[in-house]
Amino acid sequence: MHVQIILFDGFDPLDVIAPYEVLYAGGSASDGAVTVELVSAEGSREVISGTGGLTLRATGAVDLERADLLVVPGASGRVGEPGEVPAEEAGAGERKQDEFIPVLLGRTLATGLPALLKQAMADPRITVAAVCGGSLVLAMAGLLEGRHATTHHLGLDLLDATGARAVRARVVDDGDLITGAGVTSGLDLGLYLLEREVGPRIAHAVEELFSHERRGTVWRPRGRTPAAL
Repeated sequence: MHVQIILFDGFDPLDVIAPYEVLYAGGSASDGAVTVELVSAEGSREVISGTGGLTLRATGAVDLERADLLVVPGASGRVGEPGEVPAEEAGAGERKQDEFIPVLLGRTLATGLPALLKQAMADPRITVAAVCGGSLVLAMAGLLEGRHATTHHLGLDLLDATGARAVRARVVDDGDLITGAGVTSGLDLGLYLLEREVGPRIAHAVEELFSHERRGTVWRPRGRTPAAL
């Protein structure tokens, strides 16, 4: 399984690093059954996160011929409505850390990313995963209508408003779409992906390595509908 984690300007570092480390360790534990790289829609470049100007390098472009799994992170910035620091008055690093998360997520719609994600979601060979606000990138691009997904609890209403079926769960598995809730859910998402794709023994080995026990039940659209509690 080849995984491409997508960087965009203003991304949240933990949304990227948590699944990257888990999946990379899973590759080591499975003798190379999992490989992972950082990419961007534009190709190889330095990409500035929304946290203190921290920069990661995309080593290549999103490649739908090579990818079996795409992971979309959320953004890091201010929570709430746009305001205090106009983008045109701030420097590059300052701009990304001072802007509001909805602005950073919305800006991805003006890049080549939505078209790539649309192609990926239409390809039965590719699974798309998202961490935190990454679900909102997909939703704002019109790609989650009727799909079950989760995101940070502050974004669940927005997810619903786009036509997605928002689920208040740590990880939601909707077939070829797998989403994680808040920022640290990237760890749980990565471990679940290992369990699903290469088996529970590999996932358990990585879980032990990182001294992290996954939280919550992975929600799937199957089984009996629960009565009101």
